[in-house]
Amino acid sequence: MSKQVKSYSKDEFLTLVKEKSGLTKADSARALNAIFDSLEDILSKGNKVSFVGYGSFSVGHRAAREGHNPQTGQKIKIKASNVVKFSPGKVLKEAVNKKK
Repeated sequence: MSKQVKSYSKDEFLTLVKEKSGLTKADSARALNAIFDSLEDILSKGNKVSFVGYGSFSVGHRAAREGHNPQTGQKIKIKASNVVKFSPGKVLKEAVNKKK
């Protein structure tokens, strides 16, 4: 039997940040938006962001390739693109694998 996974909305996540930080929800939202904006600025320039123990965000390149439309089976060309990669750090890996 598999465990049901909960998906958190941004609003629910902000509530958790508010509770853990002691900030107001509005201050938590400003801080989170500033973090997202900063990540976007750094990654869009091809740079990397590392949070020791938590993980690293970087940009990878996906080459152009041929795929197919699953509904029709018709071959399609998929353009090259950049993708965001996340590599978890040791502390995060241990937290996710901790037995409760």
